[in-house]
Amino acid sequence: MIGVMPPSSLAPSFLLSMPQLMDPNFSRTVVLLCKHSEEGAFGLVVNRPLVTTGRVTVNLDPPVSTDRELQVWVGGPVEPQRSWVLVGEEPDEAEELRGMKIADGLYLSTSPDLLRRLLEPMPPPQTRLIIGYSGWGPGQLEAELEDSAWLLSDVSVELIFSTPPEQMWEAAIRRLGADPSALQMSRGVH
Repeated sequence: MIGVMPPSSLAPSFLLSMPQLMDPNFSRTVVLLCKHSEEGAFGLVVNRPLVTTGRVTVNLDPPVSTDRELQVWVGGPVEPQRSWVLVGEEPDEAEELRGMKIADGLYLSTSPDLLRRLLEPMPPPQTRLIIGYSGWGPGQLEAELEDSAWLLSDVSVELIFSTPPEQMWEAAIRRLGADPSALQMSRGVH
């Protein structure tokens, strides 16, 4: 769906999980919220690496495989067989490689050509192969925000690509001026 997002859209933003969010899929996660509307929300966890070893074959036509260590990121528990490429720079490529613009300097692509380039010995910088995603039904994310399960923050391309994944959640919380160790297991004040 191409068009103007309703003014109530929270995307693009980071969702930072709070301690009271008990789902193990989202413990200490930073989620890049890509789309948000009345129909629900779509996001990608950006601090959950999955290192593969051995031969990796990617289902492209023709199939491509690589023996080098390939870093794959787990975007969430939904549809782990689907993949996206997160690109952290303004594309100088053809329009079809560009994909969906998430924020300034941040694009989401499903381009097989870009995926193929990720498997080459010198993959493009600031690109991530992400499998699976995080999804919310209509009103679900709003309810979780109301229950103080998430903190909202602005998107930082630098945080995604320049911060070690195990430090990203804490760094994102500190960007808000909060101390991660002071976050309480409590409900928000409404």
